[in-house]
Amino acid sequence: MRRRIGFEFVYQAFALVIALIVVHSFYVAIVRPEAAIAIQEERLRIQEDPAYVPDRSIYVVVRDFEQEACFILMLWALAILGLKSVTTWRERKLLDLDLISVEAETKILPEDARVYARQVQALPAEVQGYLLPRCLLAALQRFGATHNIHDVSATTQAICEKEGERLESELSMIRYLAWAIPSIGFIGTVRGIGRALALAYQAVEGDITGVTESLGIAFNSTFVALLLSLVLMFLVHQLQLMQERLVLDAEGYCDQRLIQHLAVRPPT
Repeated sequence: MRRRIGFEFVYQAFALVIALIVVHSFYVAIVRPEAAIAIQEERLRIQEDPAYVPDRSIYVVVRDFEQEACFILMLWALAILGLKSVTTWRERKLLDLDLISVEAETKILPEDARVYARQVQALPAEVQGYLLPRCLLAALQRFGATHNIHDVSATTQAICEKEGERLESELSMIRYLAWAIPSIGFIGTVRGIGRALALAYQAVEGDITGVTESLGIAFNSTFVALLLSLVLMFLVHQLQLMQERLVLDAEGYCDQRLIQHLAVRPPT
């Protein structure tokens, strides 16, 4: 578990650096040069035809620093979501396997628990750290120690509940990013409106170019941030649904494949 946590920390740090490099390079090489060209062309056309209504370029919409920061956080969140989705998918694949070979009519006695536990312990170390093997191993060890089927059921339920809480807590970083993205968009809104107010004297003199560009910063940053936040929250809820199903299915697997086969010898 500690190795897994250490790997996730390194992965997240590395993913942030990569997202920062990729997005900033794309902005420097493509977005901002294209946006400058589009703005210049619109100004020339407006000078030639005052009735001309410019078509807003996508490069102009996303060109500011707030939108760049939103895309960096979005890419970082997608990398974290991808890692957790792959891990959940790998754990779900175990639900299709017979980790404990038990015939339909076979009963597992307390003295047999160690034999069946060896089947789980024979799995690779990484796989043993997944939810289902941990539940099975803990249940067998509990059954061998207490000879009580009710204790086994309570053990598997407790492990699944703790795993659900752990998975829920690990989504806190992604939820923070989903909150931070629209917050950055609102920062752009405040910056754009403040800049527009500072240029209000130009509008009074008849030149509204600076005011309209500043208001464009305000509205574009909010639009992009809210759009990205909607997409990210949808993906977060999909991942949470996968994880909740994993926990429920793992508990059901333990009940059907193990607990129902447990039996205790009647006292003589």
